[in-house]
Amino acid sequence: FFQKTLTAIKSWFTLFGWPKGQNPISIPHSLRSDVCKVQRTISQDKVFTRNLSKDKGFCEMLFHLYGELLPGIAASQSLPRDPAERMLRLHWQHSALLSFLRSLGAYLPHVMPEFLLEPEDYKIWIKVKKLNMGDVKTSGRFSDKNMFVLEDTTFETMSKRAWTDVLLQIYKVFVLRRVSSHSKTDPSNLENMQNVPRIKREPLSSNIYSSHERKILTWLNNNYEKNRKIVWKDCKKGGVPPRRWIVNFHQDLLDGLVLAAQVAAYCPYLTATHFIRMYTSPRTYQQFLHNCLILVKAMHAVNLNIDIKV
Repeated sequence: FFQKTLTAIKSWFTLFGWPKGQNPISIPHSLRSDVCKVQRTISQDKVFTRNLSKDKGFCEMLFHLYGELLPGIAASQSLPRDPAERMLRLHWQHSALLSFLRSLGAYLPHVMPEFLLEPEDYKIWIKVKKLNMGDVKTSGRFSDKNMFVLEDTTFETMSKRAWTDVLLQIYKVFVLRRVSSHSKTDPSNLENMQNVPRIKREPLSSNIYSSHERKILTWLNNNYEKNRKIVWKDCKKGGVPPRRWIVNFHQDLLDGLVLAAQVAAYCPYLTATHFIRMYTSPRTYQQFLHNCLILVKAMHAVNLNIDIKV
């Protein structure tokens, strides 16, 4: 499950996370490198300098997705040459990022700033913490229980999970927040839509989906109910599909019909060439596969090449 989630996140941010086209990423390696490392051309100055207007860095991605600079994240950054000072600067920057994401509604209680560091910087962080802990323990105000140390392999696993969850929450609070609802009353379809159960958009009406995600579910329901009788009215493989209530993004989309109805809403000409050949009451694995093959081919036909596998 986590590997599939990781693959999907890598694909989306590679394709859509950058202002100037695609930029392949790896999790966590390229992200840690982007945000933690600076150009290795060391000048006579006492700092490394990285100009993010020339390099595709993690901060550039944040600026592109959010639309403006984030508090504590500069468009260009200068990091101290001293390893400990550099690590502390990066740790502070990660803390600022996590705090800002949480202020927008991100759920990241398990992600500590040190989990986003490079392995070498994490080891420096451990040494600094131990030194500070030793200083404070002399006053009787600190305990060994306040700190735990991860082994190398465990840290890599934790870092990958932390960066994956950070990207998921960035998508939630930066991208999904743009979703808005502009309902247009269509008299010819009003009667049908009255029979579709409504999805509540209040913040506390779901402990699974955000209000933005529930707006997308409403959009899926509306387009499916509006188009199912139009797209498959002449279908020879089951006729018009039955009415359904779409309440999630996995089980309810498996047969390809709901997504096909969305595409048909904007590209109706694909109905005659593609969607009319779908099974409208699929029962077997082969029929599900058949429908999804047609859906992906339809996406390719309109150059919607977002690397979705059948």
